Amino acid sequence: MSDTYDYDLFVIGAGSGGVRAARMSASYGAKVAVAEEYRVGGTCVIRGCVPKKLFVYASAFHEEFEDAAGFGWTVGKSTFDWATLRDNKDKEIDRLNSIYIRNLKNSGVEIIESRAELKDAHTVHLVGENRDVTAKIILIATGATPNGHDGLEGAEYTISSNEAFHLDTLPKRIIVEGGGYIAVEFAGIFNGLGVETTLLYRGEEILRGFDHDVRVTLHQEMEKKGIRIVTGNSFTKIEKVADGLKAHLSGGEVIETDAVMLAIGRRPKVDGLGLDEVGVKLGKKGEVLVDAFSRTNVENIYAVGDVTDRANLTPVAIREGAAFASTVFNDKPMSVDHSIIPTAVFSQPEIGTVGISEEEARAKFGEVDIYKSTFRAMKHTLSGRDEKTLMKLIVDPATDKVLGCHILGPHSGEMIQAFGIAVTMGATKAQFDMTVAVHPTAAEELVTMKEKWVAPSVEAAQ
Repeated sequence: MSDTYDYDLFVIGAGSGGVRAARMSASYGAKVAVAEEYRVGGTCVIRGCVPKKLFVYASAFHEEFEDAAGFGWTVGKSTFDWATLRDNKDKEIDRLNSIYIRNLKNSGVEIIESRAELKDAHTVHLVGENRDVTAKIILIATGATPNGHDGLEGAEYTISSNEAFHLDTLPKRIIVEGGGYIAVEFAGIFNGLGVETTLLYRGEEILRGFDHDVRVTLHQEMEKKGIRIVTGNSFTKIEKVADGLKAHLSGGEVIETDAVMLAIGRRPKVDGLGLDEVGVKLGKKGEVLVDAFSRTNVENIYAVGDVTDRANLTPVAIREGAAFASTVFNDKPMSVDHSIIPTAVFSQPEIGTVGISEEEARAKFGEVDIYKSTFRAMKHTLSGRDEKTLMKLIVDPATDKVLGCHILGPHSGEMIQAFGIAVTMGATKAQFDMTVAVHPTAAEELVTMKEKWVAPSVEAAQ
């Protein structure tokens, strides 16, 4: 396109958003290069969603073996080998990494294996190659990185989710600090693999921002599975001792453990990129500030994905990357709607959610209608497992529109993808009710709930 610069588009970061933007921009005729200092595929593929879900699958088998007895199966003694899981996971990640590389090359995108830093609005310095290149448009897609526990004595003895995927040996005991989806997912993983697991969270209840019923129910179910959850506490010191670690908590308790994992949020990965020098405005968390079309305050510099801290989910980064390419290189301006995003938490039991929580709905609309059901999944009527499934709909009584759909239980992630379509389209409760139920499934509960939930009175509770 342009003879003035080396590239029409230079992408810094080859994660999900950067790769999609690069490939689509190249398909529109742009000359594109992407720089990546670690591995092509980004957090999700290399050290995030994909390996994490493989670990979730692995950690669930011990319950499957137990549940089989109720269905007439006799399962012999089982053992688990961490190295086998870890190494098989690595092989799969290598395969996916190769696919990402192949797809970029087949799209005509040049891959540069080097750290890239901005020198000015159109110049990128490739640190590993000690040379500069120029580009008409620059896209920042560097993602996010785990937060450390600032000022914590003994922080050097902790790990993050990055290291958790590559442990030499599985610890016998672990404390996971955090209350978000990464923390609860890894707590479930370690517990399922036989590790004595404690989840530590400074807040009152885990999964801040999710619907209250979902948060409380997950807390109860995790404790049933043997995870100890300590809320209202954080670490004050991690002490190295002869046979492991001693974790000192703000509440005064001292817990002996073999490993401590910090899962206390993530921050935009902008350190050393040169954004300040170029004049790109950042937010309070260090996030790159962008408009609806992912453009920064510097006209030719854009940003997508977790580095913008809008909705930190892989499918959102992919949509943002596609919208960027359409806007800048296909002359079809496109923005991404971040208001309704279906998502899953691969806790155990897992969560699927779309739309707003009951608390958000009441704050925005005042009175809302609540439909919810708690029951034991059909499988567990024979397995005997004491595990709840929760289904909940939040409805605006003025319009009958379903404002939120929340599921906790087996296969919630799969269910919410389909129900996410309905909520995104603005489906009403009447339309849910008109839908013929698929029987026998758990999902049918969402189209058969007819009675509005009424909070029990104080007198009734007494």
